[in-house]
Amino acid sequence: MRKFTVIWASSLVTMTGSALTGFALGVWVYLETGSTTQLALTFVLAFLPGIVFSPLAGALVDRWDRRLILLVGDAVGIGTTLTLGLLFAAGSLEPWHIFVTTVIRSTLRALQVPALNSVVVLLAPKEQIGRANGLMGVATAVSQTVAPALGGALMLGIGLDGVLFLDCATFLLNVVVLFLVRIPTPPRSQAGTEGKGSLRGEIAQGWRVLAGNRALLTLAGFYAALDLSVGFVDILITPMVISFASVSALGVVLTVGGVGLVLGSVTMASWGGPRRRVHGTAGFAIPLGLFLCLGSLQPSVTLVAIAAFGFMFCSMIIDGTSRSIIGTEVEPDLQGRAFATFNMVTNTVLCGSYLLAGPVADRVFEPLLATDGALAGSVGDVLGTGPGRGMALLFGLLGLLVLATAAVGYLTPGLRGLTDKVTKATGPVPGDTGGTGDTGAGPDGDGDGGADLGAGLGADRRTGQGPDQGADQDSPDSPDAPDAPGAAGHPDRETAAGPAPQPVSDR
Repeated sequence: MRKFTVIWASSLVTMTGSALTGFALGVWVYLETGSTTQLALTFVLAFLPGIVFSPLAGALVDRWDRRLILLVGDAVGIGTTLTLGLLFAAGSLEPWHIFVTTVIRSTLRALQVPALNSVVVLLAPKEQIGRANGLMGVATAVSQTVAPALGGALMLGIGLDGVLFLDCATFLLNVVVLFLVRIPTPPRSQAGTEGKGSLRGEIAQGWRVLAGNRALLTLAGFYAALDLSVGFVDILITPMVISFASVSALGVVLTVGGVGLVLGSVTMASWGGPRRRVHGTAGFAIPLGLFLCLGSLQPSVTLVAIAAFGFMFCSMIIDGTSRSIIGTEVEPDLQGRAFATFNMVTNTVLCGSYLLAGPVADRVFEPLLATDGALAGSVGDVLGTGPGRGMALLFGLLGLLVLATAAVGYLTPGLRGLTDKVTKATGPVPGDTGGTGDTGAGPDGDGDGGADLGAGLGADRRTGQGPDQGADQDSPDSPDAPDAPGAAGHPDRETAAGPAPQPVSDR
């Protein structure tokens, strides 16, 4: 686990730097233009290119050296961030500069996310994948929680250019770490070899892997249904709270929710998730739905803060368990395509819910619970009437939708039939050369000189997960030590070398 820990620590620093930059740029665009439309445009541009590019990105990740992809992405991050910093220092920064660099970085992130997800599976022993994914969730949660508070202070202290140059430094740190740490080449599998060929065919294989595995297909549908609710909550929590409380009260709610996000990630990292993986997905969706319903009952800051904490905590357990399922159901040399395809499906639903949230709340639900609305004399007697209560009704209905989704998840053989998570590793599989990530490319340009799907849960939290083992599993490793034979350098990992292994659930 030593190599993974080094990669994780540098990723935590880089994610925090990028989150600070995202926050600072959003504030600058709004203060400079006074336009919420242009502010919203920065979020859309950060999202859509990655969705569109995901299928191609997944195929490229499985063709190319993962470490090279991460290095190029960080190098471009340094270039774009430094350019914005210099433009600001010269007094020439314009919103369109930010829009262009946002598109570039979003496109590259479509490559980096599945690459990093698959790297986690390669570096962590299989029985530790759940904890490794939990740690990646901790990095995401900490960066998202710290960015608003720290970003505001830094904007006042060192200015936008200072924040941008600080972000450059975090990128540079990650580049140095990636140069020092060797990342194994994924072991070849029969399925990966059979899918080798044209880029179009390899992209299509990502869809086939997803559609051909009942567990992954069910998980994609389950996660997409949850993302529909998550998207509405992300957009509407701010106006709903502000409708009955102050902006400072909103800050309290978001902070408490952030604490739930961090604690959920830490819990997943230390626990690895429930032994029965259906309990980590459909099981934790039950309290998630109940917390949504709780937050809709009364216009109370305390009630909504409790609901936000529980909602974020449960979402991280579901996310970590889902990534563990993908990490164990898909052969390593197919995981770039698997993660990218899964991410595209679920993020498309999430983005659609972002677009629908405002119109649905403003034109349908808010009028229903206005003082003289159609439901004021019935539902209004329970939830109240006036500004924000229509959104509260929508939250309650979304909570019921999540509960229904959990019930369907338990009733669906694809999720219910998942076997227990791996708790004991097996010996090495003969024929796996391990690799270092710096291998020579074969005639087709692959890093492994031979043969070549996306899953996840929620917005960019994709890696792999599994249960316990000591952190010193690979203690002989140093960042640049050669890998031992076996699964991606770990003799105690289960691998897919030679004949393709039968996944945990039926294909």
